[in-house]
Amino acid sequence: MRNAAFSRQALLKAASLLCLGVSPVAAQTDERAAARKVLAGALTIDIHSHAGRAIGRTNVPQNAPFSPVAAPMREGGMAVICLAMVADTPTLDLTPERRIRAMREPGPGELYEWSRLSFARLGALVADQKLGVVTDAATLKAAPSAGPSVIIAAEGADFLEGRTDRLEEAHRIHRLRHLQLTHYRVNELGDIQTQPAVHGGLTAFGADVVRACNRLGIVVDVAHGPLDLVKRAASITTKPLVISHTSLANRPLPNSRLISPDHARVVAGTGGVIGIWPPSSIFPDITALAAGMARMADAIGIDHVGIGTDMSGLTAPPTFSSYRQLPDLALALLARGFRDDEVLKLLGGNYARVFAATVGNS
Repeated sequence: MRNAAFSRQALLKAASLLCLGVSPVAAQTDERAAARKVLAGALTIDIHSHAGRAIGRTNVPQNAPFSPVAAPMREGGMAVICLAMVADTPTLDLTPERRIRAMREPGPGELYEWSRLSFARLGALVADQKLGVVTDAATLKAAPSAGPSVIIAAEGADFLEGRTDRLEEAHRIHRLRHLQLTHYRVNELGDIQTQPAVHGGLTAFGADVVRACNRLGIVVDVAHGPLDLVKRAASITTKPLVISHTSLANRPLPNSRLISPDHARVVAGTGGVIGIWPPSSIFPDITALAAGMARMADAIGIDHVGIGTDMSGLTAPPTFSSYRQLPDLALALLARGFRDDEVLKLLGGNYARVFAATVGNS
C-alpha cells in the first residue's frame, strides 16, 4: 500500500512541477535537502559497523592507518555507530566461493589475547578520530550534540572461553556495551546459522552469558544465531534482544544469514530490534534497501527495525558503503511513505530505546 500511495503522490507532484516549470534536478535537490533536515540533530545509529578498518584479516595491524570515520559520519548525519571487534578472526578464512568459514580450532587463551589486541585497536581508532564513547543512556542521548560517537561492540563472544568474569572485565576495561554471542565459529555459547547445529541452540554457558549481560547492562545481539538459539535466549533474557545485521526471507535457504518472519517475531517479542544490512546481492540500490526495511517493518512492526550496515565488514560490494549516503537512505524511506518520525525510529530511535532499557545510566 505504501508503494501505491507514494506512486500516486509522485505522479501528482511531477505533474505540478511540470506545470510550474520546475526541473526534476531541482526537485531532487529540494528532496535531498528535506531529508537532511529530518536528520539534523537526530540520534541516528548504525547497529553494526567495522568502520575505520580497525579489524584485520588474520591479525590486528597496530600501526596501520585508519580510514576516515568521523568525517563521513558528520557529513552524512550519523551520530553513533556500534563499532565491533571480531572475536574469532584468527580461526577464519574465505572459501573459494568467498564464504567465511572457521578453518581450525583456536589454541587455549588465543582468542582472549586476540580480544585484548582488538579492543586496543578500537581504542586507538577512537583516539585517532576523536570519537566519543557511549557508555550509558545519558551519553547516548547527548551524542548528536557531542559529535560522532561509538558504542563498543564485539562480534562473537569467543574471547570469553567459558569464563563470565572476562565479560565483566570487557565491560569495565574496554567499555563493552554490545555483545554478539556467536559469529562464524560454533563456540562455547551456541550454534551458528551457517553451519550444522552442534549444541541444539544456546548452551548452558550461553544462557549464563545472557543473564550476565542483562545484569551488567550489555545489549545481547543474536545475529548469526539460528532460530533455536534465538528462542532460548528470548526465554531467558529480561532485556530486549537485537539482531544487528540481516534481512527478511520467507523461506531462508539452509545455512543462510537471512531470517524468516517467525525468527524475526521472536526478537520483536522481546521488544528488540533487527538491523537490515546492505549486501548488493540482496539490495542492489538504496531504494531496494529502503524497501527491505519496509518489508521487515510490515512483518514485525515499525518499532522493531533498524539499520546495521556492517560497514567495511562485507566480503562483497555493499549498497551502503559510506555514512555520507545516510540522507539518500532517509530520502528513500520517505519515498516509501514513512513519516519523518518513523524514519528517525528506523535510523536509530528504536535501537536507542533498546540500549536505554538495557544499559540504563551508570
